[in-house]
Amino acid sequence: MALSIWEALAVLAAGIGAGTINTIVGSGTLITFPVLLATGLPPITANVSNALGLVPGSISGAIGYRAELRGQGRRALVLGITALVGGLGGAVLLLTLPSEAFDTIVPVLIALALVLVMLQPRLARAVQRRRADNGTTGRPHGGPVLLVGLLLASGYGGYFGAAQGVLYLSLMGLLLDEDLQRVNAVKNILGAVVNGVAACFFLFVAEFDWTAVLLIAAGSTLGGQIGAKVGRRLPPTALRAVIVAVGIIAMVQLLLR
Repeated sequence: MALSIWEALAVLAAGIGAGTINTIVGSGTLITFPVLLATGLPPITANVSNALGLVPGSISGAIGYRAELRGQGRRALVLGITALVGGLGGAVLLLTLPSEAFDTIVPVLIALALVLVMLQPRLARAVQRRRADNGTTGRPHGGPVLLVGLLLASGYGGYFGAAQGVLYLSLMGLLLDEDLQRVNAVKNILGAVVNGVAACFFLFVAEFDWTAVLLIAAGSTLGGQIGAKVGRRLPPTALRAVIVAVGIIAMVQLLLR
């Protein structure tokens, strides 16, 4: 499908916005997906083109957060493999299940994630006190609860992906004994893995609009660097406030569409 110059600029701008917000929080799909639909792309084509186009942005954001990734290589590998399996499963579900199957539960998941984000400091302190009382330490990969949670969140990410970053941050923020910025760095790795594996699967079974892919890729790569510069400077309280604000917007938009 041929895009006009104004449509192309709109898609590029949406890519920049999505790359920026994905790196800081997540939910960039809520920017790019409606723009792609407005250009006349069918929903499935828009979804798969968006997934592939956002991969460079997630990689760019992860590079921007490379200082916060130091010492987390093994954790990123374990959680990344979990995300890969979940993302592939979600991509398969996209082609087999009606969208209504996810439309109902996703706003509920986001609302729960936002509650966890807001309560995270208090809950994390309670978890640490319990570990101290029991004489145990936190698992470096969060344990089975985190792995199952990330598997399910990645399945949703491979299916559509709006606000998957909020889900990741709420789960890892609660179950990992880590600074929120370091958790955010790992989140960018997981986003790249999920979008990447879903896009690779779609290459064989779905139709892409390559103009849209390239425009979103270029925009999200730039946005990833912008998001890293902005996000890394936010103190934990401000970052948590941004996460909650974006999550609420995502929830409202999903309920209204």
